[in-house]
Parts: sequence; structure tokens; C-alpha cells
Amino acid sequence: MSRRALWVVVREMATDIEKMVLDSHPEELGGLSSLDHAEHVENLALKGYPQTAADHLLNAEMTGHLAETVGNVIRRLNLKFTDSHTDSGEPEDQYTSKVLSRARAYETLIELGLNLTGIEPKIIGLSRAECDDSYDYVQEALKSWEAQEADEFSGEHPISSAVVKKLLADMRKIMKGAGMMAKIADEIEPKVDWSSPCSSYLEEASKAFRDNVYYKISQRGLCKLGNDYAMGLRWLRHLGYVQVSTNPVLAAKAYDDEPSLWDDFKEKVKEHPNWLKDPEQFGDDIAMEATMTALWPNLAVFRPLALASGLHHGVVSYQLNPNVAHSYDGSVADAMRIYHAATEFFRTYDEALAWGYSNTVERSRPNIVFKVAGGYPAALDITEKLDSLGIGTNNTVTYTVSQEASLIIRAISGMAKAVKMGIPVTQAYETNMGGRLESHLRDVEAERILRDALAKAKDPDKLLEELAGGLGIEAASNMSREEKISSICSYKYLKSLKNPAFVQAISQTGAFGSPEETEKYLSDLESDIGFSGTLVCQRVYWIFFSDENKPKWKRWLQKKFELTDEQAADVMDKIDMLPASKRKPNDTYLTLASKNMTNTEFPNHQYNVLLRSREKDFDLLAYRDAITMDHDPEIARRLLRLEDFKRAYELTPELVDQLKEAGVEADFGTGGLKVEDWPNFGSVVKTTTEFKNAYEDFKKRTVEFVKRVSKE
Repeated sequence: MSRRALWVVVREMATDIEKMVLDSHPEELGGLSSLDHAEHVENLALKGYPQTAADHLLNAEMTGHLAETVGNVIRRLNLKFTDSHTDSGEPEDQYTSKVLSRARAYETLIELGLNLTGIEPKIIGLSRAECDDSYDYVQEALKSWEAQEADEFSGEHPISSAVVKKLLADMRKIMKGAGMMAKIADEIEPKVDWSSPCSSYLEEASKAFRDNVYYKISQRGLCKLGNDYAMGLRWLRHLGYVQVSTNPVLAAKAYDDEPSLWDDFKEKVKEHPNWLKDPEQFGDDIAMEATMTALWPNLAVFRPLALASGLHHGVVSYQLNPNVAHSYDGSVADAMRIYHAATEFFRTYDEALAWGYSNTVERSRPNIVFKVAGGYPAALDITEKLDSLGIGTNNTVTYTVSQEASLIIRAISGMAKAVKMGIPVTQAYETNMGGRLESHLRDVEAERILRDALAKAKDPDKLLEELAGGLGIEAASNMSREEKISSICSYKYLKSLKNPAFVQAISQTGAFGSPEETEKYLSDLESDIGFSGTLVCQRVYWIFFSDENKPKWKRWLQKKFELTDEQAADVMDKIDMLPASKRKPNDTYLTLASKNMTNTEFPNHQYNVLLRSREKDFDLLAYRDAITMDHDPEIARRLLRLEDFKRAYELTPELVDQLKEAGVEADFGTGGLKVEDWPNFGSVVKTTTEFKNAYEDFKKRTVEFVKRVSKE
């Protein structure tokens, strides 16, 4: 059957091309037989792995050969695209095969084009000139295919349009449309020329990414970037994102945003017949497997960066079971199970991604680090142990200088032990959950202020009832007074002391002076609290990574662990501060740093940061190394009147002595949070409770899913 005759049959069958493209599934990844890189890209593409096919060319060994290889890839896909030969079989099967081959060819070139215009070549080490030439080849090929498709479909572009709609739909899945990438999809779609869907989508997406503030931050080396969400990583990678954080909350959201993950998980469930007999007995194992199923795509997206940088970039943070976070043995055992599972995943994936390249680069080593809950003393030993194995850690549930400094010392000690044995170390992180510290301090101060106001109120219960209504708290009438105070002052309902309903309620009591005086008092306190997380992050950064102190820690490592200068430098370069749980754009902008800093962002926060960058008065370069900026010292002095900020900002006597060993001295104060008090700190209690509840909810969902599978 001729090509034109085949498409006539297609139209007669009225097959839904868009649905066919959206519902298609890839073949098994293994079993590839390739003679060269161009054929390998073609094989991956036509098996249904356009992203892996495009990523195969993200390798430093492609330098000097990239444009030629891209041209050869296009030649092979072009032959497939225009080939009039059809396999034997029913016309519908032939048609499906042709449609999917074309769709995968289109998508492969789009993915390749975005790789070429993104930050990836800078990280990999590919020349800009080669990438630009290759991008031009890609665009010419897409336009040629679109013209051919229009000729065969009477001026229409059903296949290329379906591919673009699929890509836009994928962008919009993030936070169900609330994330930055979903918003960018909304901006791109009206600019797509549907007479040339794929080539115009690629052009508009490339422009949108290059105009994005995060791309500019990465391109100018102002900071590294991470994603605090388990979806949308591929587009963020083009902007320069090199890290992603996951936890039970985010794993659950991933399944909500991408329901097809349940199909993938179902296949894993079938590999464990014992689960089907008694799912309740294996709840933790089931939840772990479900989390790993959501994790594997993240690992794959970042894999080219990880292989190219020796695990300095492209790292995925996996949170260990919060129910065993207090246990050294339990946490290390969980980490080892997950690490081995990730290793097995990469035995297959790396074979496809890195085929034909030098095998001197270690493959199958996972680009994963484990989130260790720093709310427990056991975190110190867990961190040192995992880092000593070359695995890498990301300390989380951390809000205070004493927590973060203590854990950094243990992390670099573990890495020092690894390099002494010749083990290459993995990038490690020290999370600074500044936004959650800020929220905790606000909760505490709001309760204090509200109690003082209630003591002055003529009718306290009426005031509480009206305030609850003003904040949108339902069923407040069924709460006790203490429950109302707690709910009203929680971050869920009161995100700012300047909330009009809160200001009005406090003002009417006169507890803090006139309405004008009350409004100013609350506004000033809110502004101060808004700096709390940044000030903690800034102090930790100065202690370890400032130009003044980083050389001292290198010398300390050399002396204590007998490292060479090169080894000590490697250790200190592979640990970053990780500001997280942001509440406002300045939480990002004020913690930018060109070294030892990765800002991790939630998708809706990313959009707020982007919007701020579009304001007329915005100057990105004014924030270069903003973490070293001097802020009004009165802010810290006022905040130190708050007991929990003092515990967050000052050090302990023991820690002061440790810093002195490295030659780091300053007036840190000694009222910081003690190790034995970590589990009881307000922010730790709140976050730990949230993570445990989220884990239990996710575990329950996965167990119920296994029960349904067992009945099928």
C-alpha cells in the first residue's frame, strides 16, 4: 500500500490521532542493537523513548561531533518519516505504527532542540556554536516534516499538533496548573503557529526558557537550583535545575498529578505476590516501592548531568521513612535497600543512555542522596555513615544554626573518610527550612499577641468567633478557646501578621496602642520575622563557605583526616546549603550565592519569583552573592528577643569549641538549640508530625491499591 493510500485509509477509519499519541506506551528499553550514535538515537526514539534518545547526545565525548551526529540522526528519522513502505498486517495496525513513528520522531527532535538551547550544554561541556548549528538542523527538519504532513492531510497537521498538545498537557500537570511551568505553557500556547506546530512550539518554548529568570540565574552562575516537587523536572533542567527533593507529601502529589504512575506501580506490585496475600503486613515495603516508582523518572531526567559531573549535579534527594528517622539502624538499612534498587534500575538505563561512550565513567552508581531528618540526634551518625560510603545526604527538618553546623561537620567528616579510601564523593546538602522557621515564629508570636488582646477584649469569645470567620475557619464554633487560638494563629490560616482580619481584631482591643500603632507594630514584627530564615542561612553560610572561612575548613580537613589539598577542596566543594520552604520571592533572591548554594523551589513559589523578576524595578545582578549582604543589625537584635529565634540563631558552647578548632571565631552567643533538644523544637515537632501523617496517608493509599490489585 502506498503512503498516500495509507493516509486515505486512515481518514476513512476516522482514527483519533491525538488519543493515539497521548495513550501510547513505550516498548521494553533493553535489547537495543546499534552500530553508531545516530542509529542508537533512532532506535531509542522509535521504541518510544524520545527523551532518552535526545539525552543520549548530552555527553562531553560528543564535542566536535555533535552537529554531524545530529545531521545523521535527522537523516535516519527523515527516511523513516518519508518511507512509503509499510509492513504486512491490517491497515489499522500499519497506520498506528506510522503515526507513532512520526510522533516519536517529532518529539525526539523537539526534546533535542530544547536540550541544545537549555543550560545542559554548559554543564556537559558542549560548544555553543555546535549546539546552535544543530538546533538550526532540527528546526529545518521539523518544518520539512510538517510540510509533508500538511500535503498528505489536506493542509492539516494532526500528528504534529497532537505531539504539541501532549507536551503542553504535560507542562500543565504540575500542581494541577498552579506551578510555574503550567503558567509558562499558558503563555506559550497562544504563540504556537498551528500550521507548523512542532517547529513553532520549539521556538516559543526556547524563547520562554531563555527569558526566564531561573535560566539567567544559572547562565550567569549566580546560584544552583533545585526543585521541591517530584514533577516537571525536564523543563526545569533546561533552566539549569540540577537537584530535586522528594518526600511522602511530594510522592503523593506526583501520583495525583500523573495518575499513570499507578499503572507503573501495578507492574511492580505483581513482582511481589506475598504483598497480594496480606498487604497490611507489608505496608512500609509497599510505600517504599511506590515512592521509588515515582522517583525513577526523576533519576533518569537528571542522569546525563550526573554522569557528566561526577555526581556534582543532577542529584535526587529521597526522604527516608519518617517513622524510623530517630533510628540509626533503621535509617541506614532503608537507605541501603533503596540505593541497591536504584543501582539495579541504572544497570538497564545507563546501558541505553550511555551506550557507545567511554566506560571509564562509573555507571549504575545512583545519582541519589538521602534526606536525613535532622530533628533527631541520630541524624549526626546517619549523616556521617552515609557520606563515608560515598552515597551522599541531604539533612532536612533543620531550622537552626546549631543543627545545620553540627550536621555539616559530620557530613564533611564522612566525606573525608570516603576520599581517604579513594571513593569519589557524591554532592551533599544541608537544608535550611527558613520558611518553616518563619512560620513557627509567627505562630508563636501571633498566639502571644492574640492572648494579650483577648485579655483586654470586652467579649473575648465574640472576638475569637469573628476573627475565625474573617480567616475562613469553618466549624470554629465547635472548638474550645485554646483550639480556636491555635487554629487562628497557624500558618494554614494566618500567613502574615498584617492580615487585615487579624490587624482589625487586635486593634479594637487597644492592647498594643491605637489602631495606627497596632498596625505598625504588627507590620514591623512581620517584616523582622520574614528575615529569620535568611539570617540563619546567612550565618551558616558564613561559618563554612565564606571566602574568610572556607579555607580554614580545608586546612581542618587536611589536619584532622590527613587529606591532600585537592581532596579537602573536593569535599568542601561538594556540600551545598539548600534554602527551602520559601514563603516569598526574597527568600530566594536574598540567598543566592555562586558557590556552595542550591536554592530549592516549590512550583508555585517559582512562579512568584518569576513574576517578581518581571517588575520594572527588578535588577537580578543586584542579588549577586546576596547571601553575603549586610542587613540592618537591628533586625537580628529585635528577633533575638524571641526565645525560639535565639535558639535558632545562636550556637551551643560545644559547637563554639568545635568551630574554634577550625579557627572560626565570632560572637555567636551560646543560647543555641542543644542536640538533645532537637526533637522538641517547635518547627521540628510541626514538620515531623506533618511528614509522619503524610507518610501514613500515602502508605494507606498504596496498601488500598494493592488490595484492589489482589482482587483483580
